[in-house]
Amino acid sequence: MIKLQPIVRHVVGQENEKHWLDMFVNYDTPGLTYDSGLFYDDANPPQPRKKKIMAQVILNISRLNIAALLQTANNIKTSMTGNANFTTPNPALTEITARITALTSANNAYELGILANSENLTTRDDAAQALIDDLTLLAGYVQTTSGGDVAKIQSAGMSVRAARVPATIPGQVGNLSVFPSDGAGGLDLQWDPMPGTKSYEIQTSVDPITPTSWAGQPSVTKSKTSLTGFVSGSKIWSRVRAVNPAGTGAWSSEIAKFVP
Repeated sequence: MIKLQPIVRHVVGQENEKHWLDMFVNYDTPGLTYDSGLFYDDANPPQPRKKKIMAQVILNISRLNIAALLQTANNIKTSMTGNANFTTPNPALTEITARITALTSANNAYELGILANSENLTTRDDAAQALIDDLTLLAGYVQTTSGGDVAKIQSAGMSVRAARVPATIPGQVGNLSVFPSDGAGGLDLQWDPMPGTKSYEIQTSVDPITPTSWAGQPSVTKSKTSLTGFVSGSKIWSRVRAVNPAGTGAWSSEIAKFVP
């Protein structure tokens, strides 16, 4: 270290020695100020140490199934038994052991109960099916012996199937509407649905209508359809009728629309 003190005494005198020393300290010592009270030969102050970051315990056990939870608990108990780092566990390892034992017993009882319930369920279902089979045979006996007499069947504590109502020919389709389709050469049709109807027949005709001008269109099962292939600007007539097992209903009113 360079000794500046004699030079200072020679240049400025004894009374101003400390003042000039302070100036020299400020001149070449980063971080020290003129009035800090430190001299050139003073030792550096101790530097603060960085705070150590503490690791955090994490278990990740809340979503484990019972088997995995027991395995984790046993691993922890084994690792902490006789561990010099943890001489006074809280709660004590004896309590942890008791908790493990209790959960193991409860889980075993639960799994045995599931197995027993499964066996009981199978036994119950087999018994139910056996009863159904015998009642079905008994119903056949009652049917044959009663000769189909309603009173006799009901006297056996059995119900009688409702007689089927013969289907009737559907009525006339109502409220037929025809609209221009979004695309050129098409028409959209819709009408009121007819209960019991299996399908609908559609016919179209150019204008004017003649006895032979009607042409069949594809049948549909819903109460609407879209038809294509017409000449744009032409006037087309449409009609619809319903069909069911009993027969075919009357044609709807005829509706005319110009094709887009």
